[in-house]
Amino acid sequence: MILAQSSASRSVSHVVLMSGALFMIFPFFWMLLASMTPQSEIFNGGLLPMPTLDGAVENYGNALSAIPLLRFMGNGIVVCAAILVLQIAVAVPCGYALAKLSFPGRPILLGAVLLGLLVPVQIPTIPIYIALAKSGLLDSYAALILPWIISVFAIFLFRQFFVTFPDEVLDAARLDGFSELSIALRIMLPAAWPAVTSFSIFSIVAHWNDLYWPLVVTTNPDMMMPSLGIAYFRQSGEGTGNIGALMAGGVLVTAPLVALFLLMQKHFIRGLVLGRH
Repeated sequence: MILAQSSASRSVSHVVLMSGALFMIFPFFWMLLASMTPQSEIFNGGLLPMPTLDGAVENYGNALSAIPLLRFMGNGIVVCAAILVLQIAVAVPCGYALAKLSFPGRPILLGAVLLGLLVPVQIPTIPIYIALAKSGLLDSYAALILPWIISVFAIFLFRQFFVTFPDEVLDAARLDGFSELSIALRIMLPAAWPAVTSFSIFSIVAHWNDLYWPLVVTTNPDMMMPSLGIAYFRQSGEGTGNIGALMAGGVLVTAPLVALFLLMQKHFIRGLVLGRH
């Protein structure tokens, strides 16, 4: 009786989860089909568009020719990569210090990190914008990168991961003459690869899809990020009402993130699980 109830409960859970997954995936599936359907037939085929080769060529050609979408994606690659490298370079030593070093005020700093997780990114927008404007850095990669170098989420994630690292290994490294910074970068960072992978996906997805901050600090189309580029295309003369090309642009912008997650899925989940301490 208990086994039957347990089996029925699992079946219900699976049905609910699969229904939720289909509900979440359907808009992306519709976007993919619409991106390959001729503009005049997108809403004439019932619930799902009917893709054709000619429709795909037309829509993706319009998406790439109407605006410099490849330029926007190139900006996204440069900005996301620079932000990620700098965030890890800052977060690893900070997380190591909070996890393994004893110094006055460490609990207060840890509390400040936790408090920083609660602060919305919109709150410091005005002072950061004024500082960038007075420095002449608006409409530049620096304006898109510098405000995000310090990530309290990354510091907390690495701190949680480093707490579980054996102290004996660190003591042996100190006896061998390693400095604390060398230990953080040469021992702790390679060991924290699952955490690096998990945070990398979070960081890249967040900044690749970010519309708010690029909209604040950029007005030059050549400096726009992918999400802002899609919005720019929608407002441009050729993009108005061109649903097929908009869907094609959405597919091109979304595809790298989907591929990244599928490639790093196992490391992503492992990093989150190991950091739960």
